[in-house]
Amino acid sequence: MIEVEWWEYDSVDELADAIAGDIGFIVESAVDARDASLIAVPGDETGRAMFHKVAQQKLPWKKVTMIPTDDRLVAVDSDLSNVREIARAFLPLGARVVPLTSEAADDYRLAGNAANARLQDLPWPPDLVWLGMGADGHTASIFAGADLQAALDAPKARRAIGVLPDPLPADAEVARVTLTRAAILSARTMLITITGQQKRELLEGAIADGHSSKLPIGRVLAEAEQPIDIHWCP
Repeated sequence: MIEVEWWEYDSVDELADAIAGDIGFIVESAVDARDASLIAVPGDETGRAMFHKVAQQKLPWKKVTMIPTDDRLVAVDSDLSNVREIARAFLPLGARVVPLTSEAADDYRLAGNAANARLQDLPWPPDLVWLGMGADGHTASIFAGADLQAALDAPKARRAIGVLPDPLPADAEVARVTLTRAAILSARTMLITITGQQKRELLEGAIADGHSSKLPIGRVLAEAEQPIDIHWCP
């Protein structure tokens, strides 16, 4: 069974302070070791709410490359774009922000191939993959649907893939590109942020079920070999 440590906080603000501190340590350690750092960050609302705290860290941002864990197949200036929010927070600091996609696409599988090719140019593995989780148990854009198994079973060399959730989420009825399970689990460090008792119970159940979980996040984490820190507040 995977090794998981839960960290509980009284508020989202306290949670954000802890995440910012963790990311600061991860980035500084990576820069000391390799003179560069690559981190993947989420686009969910909880993650975005913490960007300003992370951005306040006095870090060697010009040596940091950031990618989304996933994105919607929309233009980069769209309200639905995850990379837009990452760029707004971190480009002014000097960080390099690499999008998975930059436009709407008719063929999400080809868009996934393009995203994978783009990530092949980055030094791998990431120092950090920071995940969120939806109320339906998805993580990154690994949703239930016909493309779930492809995202889970992609070979280790495959870093990104196009997916079409089924059903499409009502708040963003578009196809996606996402890191594969192999890419997520290749990270030197993994952390998850969630809020609310319902999500905690959902995630605890998914972890307990492991490979037999009906939830995408359970299936992803069942293959994890490194410890995972889960940061949560009610």
